Amino acid sequence: MSLPHACAAVAPAFLCGQGDILLYLLPSLALAFLFWMLSSAHPGFFVLTAAGTLCHELAHFGVGLLTNAEPVGLNLIPRRKGRVWELGSVTFANLRWYNAAPAALAPLLVLLVPLTVAAWRTRPGWHFEPLDLLLAVFLAPQFLSFWPSPVDWRLAVRSWPWLLVLAVSAGVHGWQAGMFKM
Repeated sequence: MSLPHACAAVAPAFLCGQGDILLYLLPSLALAFLFWMLSSAHPGFFVLTAAGTLCHELAHFGVGLLTNAEPVGLNLIPRRKGRVWELGSVTFANLRWYNAAPAALAPLLVLLVPLTVAAWRTRPGWHFEPLDLLLAVFLAPQFLSFWPSPVDWRLAVRSWPWLLVLAVSAGVHGWQAGMFKM
């Protein structure tokens, strides 16, 4: 069995076609693991994750602006909160049910940064250059920062009415498509 057929047996066809991108991101993922180990060993290594923290907080801030959550504060200085470190924060003046989830879950968009860079660098005829080593160091923190924090998830729950809107929309779509007709 060939590699493409083996891949198609366990993964979606779209994912199998992105092998170059996944291969390109492998060094960044390895560096992300190393950065995570080092930053958990000593607070001084937080500097390794600074680029990711900046992108994480800017995602909150930018989406907050777009959704009228009115960001009023942006802090990028790490500080101790009990037993854990808070690497950064954004405060909002107008966090409501309709904008809480987009503003709180905005860091998920940070994952687009490494994917976009990898797609750009792996165009046909790609090969590793010294620039790619620098990019791997820059992209590694993005993998550590794209997941929303527990506080972000708690804030996103304020948007629970959107779940009702999505459920009704899916039901209407399913009814029109004939899925639920007898």
